[in-house]
Amino acid sequence: MRPVPALVLLMVVLLAACREPGKPEGTLRPAAGGKNYGGVFRVNETGELSSLDPVRINDVTSAHVAENVYDNLLSFDEHLQLTNELAHRWEVSDDGRSYTYHLRTDVFFHDDACFPGGRGRRFTASDVVYSFSRICDARTGSKSFDYMRGKVLGADEYFAATQEAERSGTAPRLAKPQGFEALDDSTFRIRLTKPFAPFRSYVALTSMAIHPREAVEFYGKKFSHHPVGTGAFTFVRWAPDRECVLQRNPRYWKFDEHGNRLPMLDGVRFSFMKDDKMQLLELQAGNLEESYRIPNEYFNVIVSPENKPLGAFAKYTLLHVPAAATQYYGMLTTDAVMGDKRIRQAFNMAIDRDRIVRYILRGQAAGTGIHGLVPPALPGYDARSIRGYRYDPAKARELLAQAGYPQGRGFPACTLQVNAGGGRNIAVAETVQGMLKEVLNIDVALQQVEFATHLERIDAGKAPFYRLGWVADYPDPESFLNLLYGKNVPADGGISPLNSVRYRNPKFDELFERAIATVNDSARMELYRQAEQIAMDDAPMLVIFYDRDYRLVQPYVQDYRNNAMDRRMYKYVWLR
Repeated sequence: MRPVPALVLLMVVLLAACREPGKPEGTLRPAAGGKNYGGVFRVNETGELSSLDPVRINDVTSAHVAENVYDNLLSFDEHLQLTNELAHRWEVSDDGRSYTYHLRTDVFFHDDACFPGGRGRRFTASDVVYSFSRICDARTGSKSFDYMRGKVLGADEYFAATQEAERSGTAPRLAKPQGFEALDDSTFRIRLTKPFAPFRSYVALTSMAIHPREAVEFYGKKFSHHPVGTGAFTFVRWAPDRECVLQRNPRYWKFDEHGNRLPMLDGVRFSFMKDDKMQLLELQAGNLEESYRIPNEYFNVIVSPENKPLGAFAKYTLLHVPAAATQYYGMLTTDAVMGDKRIRQAFNMAIDRDRIVRYILRGQAAGTGIHGLVPPALPGYDARSIRGYRYDPAKARELLAQAGYPQGRGFPACTLQVNAGGGRNIAVAETVQGMLKEVLNIDVALQQVEFATHLERIDAGKAPFYRLGWVADYPDPESFLNLLYGKNVPADGGISPLNSVRYRNPKFDELFERAIATVNDSARMELYRQAEQIAMDDAPMLVIFYDRDYRLVQPYVQDYRNNAMDRRMYKYVWLR
């Protein structure tokens, strides 16, 4: 089928925008503080839902559902600050190697057939030991073991024991990692092999969600499609590629400031339309409560330069926030051409990022990538103090000449690899292609490949120049700077999924290692800053821009806690 011309689509959007927004689905009931109970929050995900087993989640769509079904020991608030959840108090030992969590005693798992009589039992510290041990169990298909590898005492030994058990068909020789301990029913302790300050954020990751042994054993492989947790919503059904339905947990432990038991909503229903334009139309037809991200080609029609909704879209609430995300192009430092720092710096200075943000993104960004890899949205880190690269065509040409290619003469064949299917990504890539030709007289071919193949080639070191984006897993600069840590590059030349530019600088590594072992926040941030500046001076990547997230919500949606990591805190939302 031929694509519909943009002008026709724009007319469709504008016509649909003339409709009145819909009304909440379901019955609303008065609550304290002028709020309402009731209603179903309808939301669409353009990605696929892959699993609802926490240890197997590594995609945002699955995380958006799971974080409403499960709770963690700690969570992040809308300002990305750590906040208590299942743990009402916690502390770190003076040596930074022991984390102790004091747990709530008023929390129950969801009512479910996996429990005797279908009644959910009380949550205890042994459930934390079980949930965290599954992350380190090779038999679970865990996608999050790297968070524990080399950090938690006994985690590597337990992983190896479960690998052997899987091969032999016997029980593992170890019952759990040594570093996970239930001191009593309401006290849990983690012991690390050495200080690692970012670990405090790890327990708030989706993969660290707490779940009961009974559910995993009762549902077996089907647990990934039938989750049981302690969260604000209980699982109802999941029809792949159609919908996933959650309903209110009537025994949820959390209350709001007025004494209302959360959540306020009766349920949440996720749909899975892949087209963001259709998603916007469904919002305008009153069939969705929110539409996350605005199609780039319509952004200036919908959003003013002052970030206000325009014209017919003014009836909706526009929420926006600088995202903890960076869009960049990697340059393989082990490549015969890209291994020359002068070439990497020349590429950086040949790109007019202001023009990309203004004319290609139409302003839909938090800022130009003139600083470092760490986005300014991360709290507590002075990302804007990092000196990145600004548009300087004369200096770019000078550096290229110093590298042996005056006016681009004799420059080897160069290919920019991008993932297929991304309209914004392709438009930016074509602009970068044109700028490198205009400023450096270098011909760059564009190669579009499917996303899975794109990542495979990058990880294998077979893409010298490529497009990627990175979104924070947790709000610590380590989540980004880990991509530049030299010891993440395998010595045997194998796949390198984290440090895919294969950057090595001993001074960076030294500062990075000191930072992650430093418990004092301000001292750690300063070490991160020094390390990042060293890396940016070496230019292993071309930072393009920092993301800003936009969403439109229906005017009757209240208390939507927008945040830089797009965590979906539906337990606080209410409808009027």
